[in-house]
Amino acid sequence: MARYVLRRALQSLYAVLMLLLIVFAMTRLTGDPTNQYLPLSASPQARADFAALHGFNDPYYVQFIHYVSDLAHGDFGQSLFKQRPAMEVALEAFPITLTLAFFTMSIALVLSIVLGSLAAMRPNGLFDRMISPLTIFTASAPTFWVALVAIFVFAMMLGWVPTSGMGTPVHWILPVCVLVLTPLGVLTQVVRSSMVSSLSAPYAKTALAKGASDARVVFVHALRNSLLPLITIAGVQATGLVNGAVVIETIFGFPGIGKVMIDSIRDRDFSLTIACILLAAVVVYAMNVAIDIMYARLDPRVQIGGEARR
Repeated sequence: MARYVLRRALQSLYAVLMLLLIVFAMTRLTGDPTNQYLPLSASPQARADFAALHGFNDPYYVQFIHYVSDLAHGDFGQSLFKQRPAMEVALEAFPITLTLAFFTMSIALVLSIVLGSLAAMRPNGLFDRMISPLTIFTASAPTFWVALVAIFVFAMMLGWVPTSGMGTPVHWILPVCVLVLTPLGVLTQVVRSSMVSSLSAPYAKTALAKGASDARVVFVHALRNSLLPLITIAGVQATGLVNGAVVIETIFGFPGIGKVMIDSIRDRDFSLTIACILLAAVVVYAMNVAIDIMYARLDPRVQIGGEARR
């Protein structure tokens, strides 16, 4: 187990370094931030001094080496726009994104297990024929389009919820409902497919023959054997929620890591942009390792570190 975790950590470190290189190069393509932070009336000398102070006049490869060296010493740079340590700003915003993702994923898991199991109990029945098209639509509908339609209908036309902000619990209703649609649709289809296969297995038929209730067979015997694909896909959807929060937070004005990232790109706040992306990447890679470990513990046939679990 320790060898497996170490190997995955090294792989993740390599991926993070490659991501840093790509993001570093992309941020520099947006232009020199000197013009963003100095007035038009600033003298050429003032512009040169500002660029020299922040290293913007150095070659790109020199800037990257300095940045990676600072990262190795725990220095993530200073946010030019907020005049604070970049990682400090990112860490303040990240709990909001995690909270949004946690509520969304919790609701998606519970509802998908219930809806998928009920649909699998009567394949091609009335409930199954109603749920399947809806879940396919929610899984494929663009999040930004759904968010804009939801704002127009429920906030502007009906006035049931606010259009943006996060001051009260009511402000969370629309973002969570919009963000939950994609994982709910995908996970419901996964649960339904796995449950249909499990319910047709001999052990499920034997349990029914022995007098077990339909609910016990579905939610105890069959569900236990359907958890592996659910966990795998749920992990992919959970990591996707961190990325999807960028769109939702921007549209609904949530001050999470996604909105901070978009604002930093607009302001050419390079250090803050990279700090946000680095933080999100580390969390995503950690979640992937945790999912692999959980999968291996649930299925003894999965190998960890080259040795089969027994």
